[in-house]
Amino acid sequence: MKMIKIDIKNLFLGLILVGSVSFVNAQTTKTDSTNNTAATGQTGSNPTIDSLKKQIEANPKDTESLAKLAAAYQEASDWTNAVETWKKISALLPDWAPSYYSQAYAYQSAKDDANAKIAYEKYIATVKPEEVEQNKKNLAYAYFYLAFAEQKNDPAKAKEHIAKSLQYDPTNQDAIKLNKVLNS
Repeated sequence: MKMIKIDIKNLFLGLILVGSVSFVNAQTTKTDSTNNTAATGQTGSNPTIDSLKKQIEANPKDTESLAKLAAAYQEASDWTNAVETWKKISALLPDWAPSYYSQAYAYQSAKDDANAKIAYEKYIATVKPEEVEQNKKNLAYAYFYLAFAEQKNDPAKAKEHIAKSLQYDPTNQDAIKLNKVLNS
């Protein structure tokens, strides 16, 4: 079991690198869901996805294959299936914080801000104290997202979140800018 956790952690770290690069795109790109088959959860034939689905059929509790499948769905911009797959992982590994972070990223990419917010909150709550150091960048981003989401409805809460974000990553320029806006 330990080998699976290491492989999943390495996979997740790779996903985070990919996800952090496309954050701005996820925030600013408008999609036309009537023409975007990925938004509806319908994908064309993808050999990687098909192969992983067969592996999971044979062993539905194979979290490593599920994580690879979720990553493949994300790569294909199939956010609906990515979210559903990350949810399956969360059900199997409820204390594994990265699955909630990945759910949040998929929700955010699908422009489902309400569920993204809930998933980022769950991620923050699930990170264990001994895992904080290795999760600083992700925690900083999760708090940044929450601050961004709360800035109009609850400015005081947004200020708390942005302070936490900057505590974890004081170099994040987007967080620095939002902090200035919130505190001006």
